[in-house]
Amino acid sequence: MAYEGRCYCGKVRYRVNAEPLRVMHCHCSICRRVSAAPVVTWITFPTKDLEWIQGEPSTLKSTPEASRQFCSDCGSHMVFEVDGAKELDITLASLDDHDDIEVGYHIFNGTRVKWLKLSDGLPEYDDWGPDV
Repeated sequence: MAYEGRCYCGKVRYRVNAEPLRVMHCHCSICRRVSAAPVVTWITFPTKDLEWIQGEPSTLKSTPEASRQFCSDCGSHMVFEVDGAKELDITLASLDDHDDIEVGYHIFNGTRVKWLKLSDGLPEYDDWGPDV
């Protein structure tokens, strides 16, 4: 199955030709800061299956071990990748069609903003979660 997505302004588009490996809400402080949101939802795919089909993203080295790719025009963050990993995460909301994708759990719940109350009943983990 192919998934396609883009940044807000449409300058950068991507395609992933694979089934997702997992989907999670991340509450880490870095995701919150770069997105200016209390939580970011990620969908994980094999790294080899991501193809940039329009434009080129910019890269932010967000930690010594990981980077994030985003549109330099509109600022939309689209990809998180640990250096050398065989998987990468794509912001779920940047997909063109994401309404029917189910989220599996919350990660880095221990650093969640205290005013955000969770009521979805999904499992909550203080680290990367059960699948990593």
